[in-house]
Amino acid sequence: MPLIETHELTKRYPGVTALDALSVAIEPGIVGLVGANGAGKSTLLKILLGLLEPTGGSAEVLGMDTRHEGTRIRAAVGYMPEHDCLPPDLTATDFVTHMGRMSGLPAAASRERTADVLRHVGLYEERYRQIGTYSTGMKQRVKLAQALAHDPRVLFLDEPTNGLDPAGREEMLELVRRTGTEFGITVIVSSHLLGEIERVCDFLVAIDAGHLLRAAPLASFTELTNVLSVEVEEGSDELVAALVAGGFTAHVDGHLVLVAVDASGSAGAAPYDAVRDAVAEMGLGLIRIEQRRHSLEDLFRDAVELPAGTAA
Repeated sequence: MPLIETHELTKRYPGVTALDALSVAIEPGIVGLVGANGAGKSTLLKILLGLLEPTGGSAEVLGMDTRHEGTRIRAAVGYMPEHDCLPPDLTATDFVTHMGRMSGLPAAASRERTADVLRHVGLYEERYRQIGTYSTGMKQRVKLAQALAHDPRVLFLDEPTNGLDPAGREEMLELVRRTGTEFGITVIVSSHLLGEIERVCDFLVAIDAGHLLRAAPLASFTELTNVLSVEVEEGSDELVAALVAGGFTAHVDGHLVLVAVDASGSAGAAPYDAVRDAVAEMGLGLIRIEQRRHSLEDLFRDAVELPAGTAA
């Protein structure tokens, strides 16, 4: 049974459709929720938490209906919001302990859990400092810690690397990966940065303007295509002409020459051999030749353009 499931989930505001008949099932694991800013990701998370009422359709989290069991859902789900929501005059220990108490933990258990999660996110030595003195990266770690304070079964992270520099993003992504593997909980990572999703997730849900583009294991998004990608120092046009004359399908795409893998030359040579021979005969400098893979960018590049007024 999926941990999260939506059926024709729709959310409309005046003049704007944030989610449009979204149906998806999410199994346990580290799941990437990817889409451009305004695609409907944050709206979806808030509906799943029972914080927003959908216009139509339904959604369930851990078998609980989001319309009627929001309180029970939030007791079992941790949420790291995108926006800055931390009280600057409290210490990390006080804040995370308070959030644990708000989630129903007894005082002693909340303090013990707070020490554990602050150690997990790398703030144990700084736990008694006021949050207002923290860097952006440390504040993001506090937000993650409070989401883990009540030992949730599912964790929602909304743009967890927001505002971080490259080094900080690397550290946060590694922390997200370790959280999913070491705590053994399902993590939903919402992001508009495709490269980050590729780094840490094993399943992907891609949405665009409130529509589901695809939901599948990450590996299926980056599988091999039937195209060879060839890069030469110069002479791309001449190489294409030679390959086409030999019966292959080829064209120039920017600085690359793309050749159909399943094409066969007049002499029956494989495309790899034909490219190698043509490059050698023409005296070109070969930089690389490889079978091209699909990318997440391809998915959004090929998405059908929607009518105006359907952006989240």
